[in-house]
Amino acid sequence: MPFAHAPDGARIYFEAHGSGEPLLLVAGRAVDHNLWNLIRGDFEKRYRVIVYDHRGTGQSDKPEAPPYSTIGFAQDAVAVLDSAGVARAHVYGVSMGARIGQWLGINHGDRVGALVLACGSPGGENAVRPTEDMRALLEKSDQPEVLDAFFSRRSALPGFYLSMRPAAKFPIPDHAEKLHAQASLAHDAWDRLPEISAPTLILSGIDDPIVPVRNAYLLADRIPGAELYLVPRGRHMFFLEYRKEVDREVNKFLARHALKNQASE
Repeated sequence: MPFAHAPDGARIYFEAHGSGEPLLLVAGRAVDHNLWNLIRGDFEKRYRVIVYDHRGTGQSDKPEAPPYSTIGFAQDAVAVLDSAGVARAHVYGVSMGARIGQWLGINHGDRVGALVLACGSPGGENAVRPTEDMRALLEKSDQPEVLDAFFSRRSALPGFYLSMRPAAKFPIPDHAEKLHAQASLAHDAWDRLPEISAPTLILSGIDDPIVPVRNAYLLADRIPGAELYLVPRGRHMFFLEYRKEVDREVNKFLARHALKNQASE
């Protein structure tokens, strides 16, 4: 069972599947590597796909201190690359994983090939936040209407729930869920986004009420040379619900920016 060791000693669980250039998949807030179960196979034929559990989730350690941060999560991701023997990898992050991806591109640019940021925001005062009504709804996690913020069609839910069943073996404790929320809310990379030099693709669902699509435009404007791809009808989990379309675009983008081509530039 492979574990990486973060700078503070926390053990970070990871898995590697497939072969080819390495691709690190970075999940969102308070979820483990099982988030990628539905779409991991779309990349394994071309890439060595690395998935892992954030600290506080899955089989990784769940320390109660110090406070978690998106910068710290990025350091955990680098520890995973080190343990996997990977000098440089493509990175695909979703939601809070896109915030972590920003810090990978900023603070660890030499480890990043191409960068894909889905349903993310720059954070801080420049970010476009959900409406007050949406924030109030999200606090009622037991309400069926909450699901409509994540998926545009409820027919997508059975497949998603089935794919996430393995995660039930390792539920996130309350303290870790709170630390994840604090880390995500405290994220602010605005001033440093122009430092990202990796080829970057920004993805967003046009109808995402949790991370409004205007954040995608902000990221695309701040990150030099970034490309933007929007999914009509897509809500926060658009990358799963419309995975065939999204994975096709991600694969095309990664192919154009293969590590072997970047090395010769």
